[in-house]
Amino acid sequence: MAKLRITQIKSKNGATKRQIANLQSLGIHRLHQTVEVELNPVSKGMVEKVLHLVKVEEI
Repeated sequence: MAKLRITQIKSKNGATKRQIANLQSLGIHRLHQTVEVELNPVSKGMVEKVLHLVKVEEI
């Protein structure tokens, strides 16, 4: 499967609890942190909920 490289580019201050939980589930804990995750329906849904806070690249 494809992989995604996700980098947090905006602060999670002011984000909802659900958006913060999605970032933590993706493995992102601080600003400018980058993680690589497998592209599946679950991770795709989490990324779509926080798309305004992150930068997404397909690997």
